[in-house]
This record gives sequence, structure tokens and C-alpha cells, in this order.
Amino acid sequence: MFKSWKIYHLLFVRLLFIILTAGISFYLFQRGLVFTAFFGALVIFTLLVEMYFYVKQAFLLYDRTITSILQNDFTSDFSKHKSYKNYSNLFKLYQNLKNKQNEEVSKDIIYHSILNNIETGIIILQKQGNDWNIFLMNNYFSKHFNVPKVSKWKYLKNQLPSLCEVIEKQNFQEIKAALEIRVNQQDRQTFVLQTSRSEIFNQDYFIILLDSIQNVIEKKEKEAWVNLMKVISHELLNSITPIRSLSQNLQDLVQQETISLEDIEDMKSSVATMLRRSDHLQQFVESYRKIAMLPSPKKEKIELSKLIENSLQVMIPLFQEEQIDVANKIAFKLLLNVDPQQMEQVLLNLLTNCIYALKETEKKHIVISAEVKEKRTFIRISDSGNGIEKEIETKIFLPFFTTRKEGAGIGLTLSKSIVEAHGGYLAYQNDGLETTFVICLVDN
Repeated sequence: MFKSWKIYHLLFVRLLFIILTAGISFYLFQRGLVFTAFFGALVIFTLLVEMYFYVKQAFLLYDRTITSILQNDFTSDFSKHKSYKNYSNLFKLYQNLKNKQNEEVSKDIIYHSILNNIETGIIILQKQGNDWNIFLMNNYFSKHFNVPKVSKWKYLKNQLPSLCEVIEKQNFQEIKAALEIRVNQQDRQTFVLQTSRSEIFNQDYFIILLDSIQNVIEKKEKEAWVNLMKVISHELLNSITPIRSLSQNLQDLVQQETISLEDIEDMKSSVATMLRRSDHLQQFVESYRKIAMLPSPKKEKIELSKLIENSLQVMIPLFQEEQIDVANKIAFKLLLNVDPQQMEQVLLNLLTNCIYALKETEKKHIVISAEVKEKRTFIRISDSGNGIEKEIETKIFLPFFTTRKEGAGIGLTLSKSIVEAHGGYLAYQNDGLETTFVICLVDN
């Protein structure tokens, strides 16, 4: 109940005083003290009038407060009312509803601001009986189609009959289609039309989204170019970094006063590696320059051990710099029918990930192993790093997902695509002691 105990107390005191006064007046009247009894009756009348106006004022205050709530009028401030303490629960209810309305208004302003800044035409209809009212029309729709912000569906139908007829034909059901609309008496333009219908608190809403095909194409082209540049830059860095390390080693060697036969062999090996990586980069960039998709594998027979050795040769300077111990446990000979350059890129990506995974560890080990089972070749690259957190295990192969500030999130995605293009798969395992990436290739 809204009234506090003070109100009941005051009413009880008034009523008790009236009853006592009435009793005394009646007693005095029986004793023959008429004038005194008359005075008592006058006092009773005055108290009744005062109590009437007190109760009336209380009900008026209740009525005013409840009316304000029903009409969503929260402009009054009852905190300064002289009877605030007597009606504290009622006024607290009023203030709570006022705060909630302010929150809803703030949210509506934010939502409208977001919708008005989206470069997609948006209309939200609300059903009223058998008709539809326009609940919201964002600025982009109004400006792009040169339509005033009307409140009724029939007015919109006069402005854009081609759009409204399609929606009415489908009886305001969900639609996803291309639609030609003439805008501002110009040539017809093609738009992507998407609609949805939902019921919220017994209110029927119909949402219409219109986006220009040209805008969609431009967005997709922009996304494609951004993604393509990320792929290319990632692959460039993966090869340029070891090439730079090899170049630094060569520079140190040529600055020596005497060059031993062993140094000459190192120089030859470094130059050969750099040339091989440079050739790969040239082919890679040209492939991605022509088409924004992974080139089909150009398979040829190559020894697994040679494929591993070529990849390790590129990464040796980085392993030495990070003091990482690498163990190649592949001792058997096996011919693989793969694209050597693409598979080498997969190995480089995985080995590079191992280096980053071992950054914060004391014991830095990488183990490369392989086995053949049921006409399948399994190549395993394991490291002694901390592994991948459980929360992100399902995301590591997603495009552009990365936990490194300087990473592009392309390496594992591209590696997975390359292995799948060869008819295999790339998987991740973690047994608590080491992290392992498994390349599975089917013999063919």
C-alpha cells in the first residue's frame, strides 16, 4: 500500500478526537449544558470539515500522481512536496517509472541515431487494425528516394508504388529479392530488398531493408581488396623476414677479411634460398594480382624430406635468433604429389606460428614428425609453447582472426585452404604438454 503509517495515525487521531468530542457533547447535553454541548458540536463539525479536506487533498494528490503515470507525464518533481514523507512509497514508484522512461527515451535516441546513420534504406511498419502505420523511416531512405517522412502506408504507396506493390503482393511476408525502382524520375536502379516480420508484445512489425546493388558491389569490392592486400602483405612478410636475415648473414660474411670454404658454402646456400623464396614471391604476387582467390595446386612429385629441409633452411636464422631447438624426426623416404611452393608456404606459416608460440617460454622445442597410415600421410609440427586458449580454439582457422597485434589472421586460414585444395585437411591438437598442428594428405 502507498500510504505510510503516519497517514493512518493522523486519521485515527482525528477520528478518535471527533468521537471523544461527540461523546462529551452528548453527555453535556444530557446534563442540560446546551450551549456547551452546542459548542462541542461546532468543534465536531469543524473537525469533520478539516478531515474531509485532508482526505480530499490526499486523494487529489494520489489522483494527480496516478494520472501522471498513466499519461507518461513525468515532468513533476514530487521530491520537494511538503507531504513527500507521508507518501514516500507512491513517490518512489513515480520516480522509478520516471527513471525508466528516461532510460527508454535515451535508448530510442541512440537507436534512431544508429539507424539514421546506416547507408541502407530502412522502414519499420506497425500494424494498426487492418492498416499499417510507418513506425520509423531512416534518413537514408527518405533522402535517397526523395520521400517525405510520412506516417501512413497509403502515403508511401503514392510515392513508391513499385516497392509497395511487391510487398502487398507477398501479403507483407518475408521477401529477399532484387527490385528495380525509379528514383527521382531518373533511370531505374536495382536494389536488394529484404523484409522480415515479427510480433513484439502483441504488436505486429514489418521491417523493410533496401540497399542499392551498386552500393553492395562497391562494399564487396572494397572488402575483397582489403582482404586481398592482407593476404599478400602477410605472405610478403613471411618470406621477406627470413630473406632479410639471410641478407644480414651474407653482409657479415663478405665483410670478413678472409672467407673460408665453409663460409662460401653458407653463402651459396643462403643465395639459393633467397632466390627460391624470391621466385615464390613473384609467382605468388602475380597469382593474387590476377585473381583474388587461391591458385589451384600445380602438383608434382617431391620428397617429403626435401620439402621439410627447404622450409627449415629458410627458418634457420630465425630459430637461431630465438634460440629454438628444432628436431626433424622424419627418417624415411616418401614421395608426395603436391604443389611444392604451396606446401612449403604451409610449413613456413606453421613454423612461424611456433616461433610466436614459444616467445614467452623457457624451454623452446619444435618437433617435426610424420607417419603413413591407411594411404594417408600425417605431417606433425609440435612445439613446447603454452598452447591455444580453449575459448579461441574454434576461431583459429577463421579468416583474419589473430591474437597478435602485428598479425593479419591469414596464415592458418590460407594454410588450411591450401591443404584442403590438395584433398587433405589441417587440424589442431593440444594434449597439455605440447601444441601440434597436423597436416593430413591423401596419397594419390
